[in-house]
Amino acid sequence: MAKKVKIIVAEDNRNLCQVLQDYIQRDDNFELAGVAYNGLEAWESIQKHDPDLILMDLVMPNLDGLEVLERINARTSVPRPKVIMLTAFGHETLTHQAMVMGVDYFILKPFDLEILGKRIRTLTQDVEVSGPQLSQICSSVAPAGRGMNINMEVTTMMHQLGIPAHVKGYQYIRDAIIMVIEDVSLLGAITKELYPAIAKKYNTAPSRVERGIRHAIELAWERGHMETLKRIFGYSMNIERQKPTNSEFIALLADKLRVMSKVG
Repeated sequence: MAKKVKIIVAEDNRNLCQVLQDYIQRDDNFELAGVAYNGLEAWESIQKHDPDLILMDLVMPNLDGLEVLERINARTSVPRPKVIMLTAFGHETLTHQAMVMGVDYFILKPFDLEILGKRIRTLTQDVEVSGPQLSQICSSVAPAGRGMNINMEVTTMMHQLGIPAHVKGYQYIRDAIIMVIEDVSLLGAITKELYPAIAKKYNTAPSRVERGIRHAIELAWERGHMETLKRIFGYSMNIERQKPTNSEFIALLADKLRVMSKVG
């Protein structure tokens, strides 16, 4: 019988923490080694249990996720556990810091538990073990049966926003949104995983993907579909003075479409 993956959950939202506990305990491949509601408890639990993987919120009381990461990285006497960081939209600066410090994956809240389970298996499986590798996961779009609906919904929203179908950024944004709907953790790896995956599909450079998406967003703002823009982006920014970044644009559209189509 294969060794169970020993997991610690560190999350100050007790409702979400309970959801994660229940999910881990239902899976025969996982073992819940500890639960922490703040960073200090998380660090104590990590020292006590030496987990294989930590599910950790980025923002916690006492010690935040970055401070816990620093302590993990400073330990050299035991193997470093894998770290999946739970982050909320709007924490891009902290997320970038965590990425530099070696976080293995980011999961943007709210997330799909099945996607989370897939990430845990990918991170903890042996290289030789058969199963979906990261490149395959990034390349997958939508499962049969609901893929066409998602494609249609993305296309409809792109037209509503006024992004012309003939510009290269149109296809790049469509693919980016669909990929993020299926795997929201890609938002934590826009430049490292998402752009390269799209670039490979279109035989171009990741930098061109980034520029193409930015150009398409600029066109949407210039064309002035203000009512649609306000409906989608108005709650999070002053759209008449501020354009979203590529990651904000992709994240907001993916989140809206995921809710509409009940994916995740």
